[in-house]
Amino acid sequence: MTPERASQIAEHFDLRDLPPDFYADPYPVYAALQRSQPVRRMPDGSYFLTRYSDLVRVYRDADTFSSDKRVEFGPKYNIDPFDPQRPAPLFEHHTTSLVFNDPPLHTRVRKLIMGAFTRRAIAEMEGGLVTLVDGLLDALAATGGGDLIEDFAAAIPVEVIGNLLGVPHVDRGPLRAWSLAILGALEPKLSAEQHAAGNQAVTDMLDYLKRLVQDRRRHPGNPDHDVLTRLTQGETDGESLSETELLQNCIFILNAGHETTTNLIGNALVCLDEHPEVSATFRAQLEATQHDTVSHQSLLTSAVEEFLRFEPSNQLGNRRAAIACEVGGERLPAGALVTLCIGAANRDPEQFEAPNVLQLDRANNRHLAFGFGVHQCAGLSLARLEGRIAIGRFLLRFPNYRLTQAPTRGGRARFRGFLRAPFVA
Repeated sequence: MTPERASQIAEHFDLRDLPPDFYADPYPVYAALQRSQPVRRMPDGSYFLTRYSDLVRVYRDADTFSSDKRVEFGPKYNIDPFDPQRPAPLFEHHTTSLVFNDPPLHTRVRKLIMGAFTRRAIAEMEGGLVTLVDGLLDALAATGGGDLIEDFAAAIPVEVIGNLLGVPHVDRGPLRAWSLAILGALEPKLSAEQHAAGNQAVTDMLDYLKRLVQDRRRHPGNPDHDVLTRLTQGETDGESLSETELLQNCIFILNAGHETTTNLIGNALVCLDEHPEVSATFRAQLEATQHDTVSHQSLLTSAVEEFLRFEPSNQLGNRRAAIACEVGGERLPAGALVTLCIGAANRDPEQFEAPNVLQLDRANNRHLAFGFGVHQCAGLSLARLEGRIAIGRFLLRFPNYRLTQAPTRGGRARFRGFLRAPFVA
């Protein structure tokens, strides 16, 4: 995208009316907004923030900037098309899940979930992850290639989250489609088809989870590894989750752990294909250190953080100003809706040197791909582990892989990733 085109889009920027070339490469537009309108008032009256410092200011102040989405989602979600007397499934889901709530619900649910993501629990997952990834790589090697997304990146988190929730393997087929439909309904501009698909996915998943929860209550698993057992048995300060809270947060766990991790792995491998010199150097370093565990993991840890910064899976976050306040020198009225542009903040030249350069050994890489503050991603350690194992083992197995055609993007503003990326090994 030319600088002139980026400036043109930025001048009339509207999340509800984005041109096709924005989806292909939004970063020049974000840079133009940072220079000219870092706190951009949108046509609908909401505010779009692109500076790193402004996002951190909002993330830090959870009292002023609420995550509760009942007001924001009301017009889009609140009526069930088949029963006007009850909330739509999407509205009930998003306004009950961990990520879109303030304390006390947020505090209770997060405390229960975090018990399954301790350092020890994550470390114990590594062996199973290696086995899973190696099995997928064996299948790809047998066919000489495949699709980076469908056959590899997307298959990993579905199995991991399926294990965490104790979903039987025979029941995991619909999980990815449900997740894509529910998260697709979070787009700034929502079509009737997206709305209907999201509502149907919530309904179908709730029907399935009710049966799964009943079975888990009769046959509990190990709460140190089974998140669903923790949620069904756990209490925080003597208060258990309601059935609705339990079910909706199981859906949240699937969505939070699936799409973002799929995008992390897929974006990284496509990025390396698009940056052959960076890829060649990195592959040589991985091969040279594969018998030196500390150096090898250090290389992968740094690289994963840079992939997260350079192409964050989740590009947008949202808050609502509970009171009148100021951000970036601009006064915001009480009730103002605020969009936090993570994709822009992660390439802010005030925070990152050479922000548009993929630098896999970047130091002090304090990106915002997992958010910040009380709502920072609960599963970030697991996502990082999945990224390190998947990317590292793929590159050692297929050092000369290449895409056979241009990858197909998901066509979404909030979640940046690919639907397909065919390759040969």
